[in-house]
Amino acid sequence: MRNNNQHPLKAMALMSSILAQLVGSILIGIFLGRWIDSFFDWPVPVFMIIFLLLGLFTGIYGTLKLVKQFTPGD
Repeated sequence: MRNNNQHPLKAMALMSSILAQLVGSILIGIFLGRWIDSFFDWPVPVFMIIFLLLGLFTGIYGTLKLVKQFTPGD
């Protein structure tokens, strides 16, 4: 049976960690991809799209690991 008497600060910490994980990895992917595209002077943002998707998948993977760590095993 689950314990419903969890501290609200724990839930707030989890939500802020999820937000930082997702937003941070996506922004790093976008800026890294834009920098590589500007370095090669390409008219099409190929690397920005690639690193955006890579950052998105990295953020989702990190979020799943973080949620698994915070939730108790049943």
